[in-house]
Amino acid sequence: MGHLHIFDMDGTLLTGTTANLEIARHLGTLPELHELEARFTTDTLDTRGFSTEIHRLWRDLTPDIVATAYTTATWLTGITDVCADIRARGEHSAVITMSPDFFARHLLDLGFDDVIASRFPPMPFTGTLDPTGILTPADKVRVTEELRTRHRLTLTQCTAYGDSMSDVPLFRHLTNTVAVNADQHLADIAALDYRGTDLTESYALARTLTT
Repeated sequence: MGHLHIFDMDGTLLTGTTANLEIARHLGTLPELHELEARFTTDTLDTRGFSTEIHRLWRDLTPDIVATAYTTATWLTGITDVCADIRARGEHSAVITMSPDFFARHLLDLGFDDVIASRFPPMPFTGTLDPTGILTPADKVRVTEELRTRHRLTLTQCTAYGDSMSDVPLFRHLTNTVAVNADQHLADIAALDYRGTDLTESYALARTLTT
């Protein structure tokens, strides 16, 4: 039987930080990013507005800066091992994140079959940002359904891994869910709750949901 494993990135695969924080750290724009995050937390800025602001803020961003931010970030251990095991079983893995695609697509090198993220124009940002390409929490359900349909799987043949409020719609949509170092909002509705730094351990837990 096939199976689809859906991973969040920020706070899940990427531990204790986010793609935006890592990029801002390397660009020297942490104060500006913290201000945007405060506006996002108080609902004065939505996902698309947030992305519009970082597109404006990071006009000088280059692929080299993104690559450095990616490689120096703190990730869960065992990611490549998990991706390899999923593929060896004839199953599928995907990352769905609201963070920028120019950062998230590096995860394809670790063995994920699909990485779906918010779409940004090529760097440096001279083109305009299309707000319709920016993902929202609800889009995690939509993208999961598209992948599930493509692979002809049932809902019970899907497992989600996440950590925060942005994962709530997907966790309510699926039965097989694993909270990974999650806040209480998500841990309370997850089928399983994992605390640690090794993806192979949370993946082993997830396997108990489908055996």
